[in-house]
Amino acid sequence: MLILKEGNTAFTPIRTVPYRLYTDPSVLAVEQEKIFARSWQYVGHTSQVQKSGDYFTCEVAGEPILVIRGKDEELSAFYNVCPHRGTKLEKNEAGHKKILQCGYHGWTFNLDGSLHKAPNFKEADEFCAGEVCLSPIRVETGGSLIFVNLDESAQPLASSYGDFFDSLKEFAFLEGLKKVKVRKREIKANWKAFIDNYLECDHCPIAHPGFVATMDMNQYTIVECENYSVQGSKVKTDQKLGSLELDKAEFQGGQFYWLWPNLMITIYPGPGNMSVIQMIPIDHETTLGVYSLFFRDENLTQEEQDLIKFMEQVRDEDVELVELEQIGFRSRAFKNGMFSPTENGVRQFHNMIRRVLEIEE
Repeated sequence: MLILKEGNTAFTPIRTVPYRLYTDPSVLAVEQEKIFARSWQYVGHTSQVQKSGDYFTCEVAGEPILVIRGKDEELSAFYNVCPHRGTKLEKNEAGHKKILQCGYHGWTFNLDGSLHKAPNFKEADEFCAGEVCLSPIRVETGGSLIFVNLDESAQPLASSYGDFFDSLKEFAFLEGLKKVKVRKREIKANWKAFIDNYLECDHCPIAHPGFVATMDMNQYTIVECENYSVQGSKVKTDQKLGSLELDKAEFQGGQFYWLWPNLMITIYPGPGNMSVIQMIPIDHETTLGVYSLFFRDENLTQEEQDLIKFMEQVRDEDVELVELEQIGFRSRAFKNGMFSPTENGVRQFHNMIRRVLEIEE
């Protein structure tokens, strides 16, 4: 095997997972069951469900889901499916309801998921309303972020990601943020390709000139943690992003978190901000990228608009890269890649993929 050297240290290259996992259509069905249906999935922010009766709908591992604030002010999550005939219950993406109603036969449900009325079962004496309710799903919050897990036996959210939620507390401005924009983009690449790209910055000097001009790459670090990783650095001195003077900004660095399996949380230099990025597989070679932007107010300042422009430039550069990768993944000339000594974040992700999908080295 080829032996590479860096300085005086020799090492044997470590291979990536086989890239058939990125091109084989049968793999996604396994991933949906073993990865997405058994991990905590970000679905929203507490600012979306502030009052009793506020709700939103989403999808996880192909399952329709309803998240709602109950009369007791507690959050609940249910499969968004009527137990009578399996009809999708709520069709809107978000709203406010005092009671939930199925549009097929008019069954209604209380905010806690219990049956309110079943009009076509009035004469059925043996029908027991107490046993017919919406099927619950585990829902928990961390740092104002809402997660659900289809696995009833999964570890609690807080203990699933080490000290991640504690580390967010250093950013005091996060508590005052709310979701102001959601942008979606269809990416012609496997969902794992974007995660790989996010988890290393070896490509940054070539692919992201604006990013490298802004961040001090000599101080750039990538740290592996329990089921997540964090990377970032400080800004260079005397740098500007349009009208934004970075060395006078509220936050003068960049922190970029990845949470197993498909969630990324970025905090860029500038005024208080956060982006939550999800990579949701559409099929084995197509991914829906969902970018949720958080600021203090919907009326964005010029500095905030300039920051968004910077974020989108980096995003566009990354999407172009992973779409080119997907073309290469299909080639008969390419089966596995190799990790550089600095790609420890990607290596962590691949090791987790190997373990969950039971892929041999």
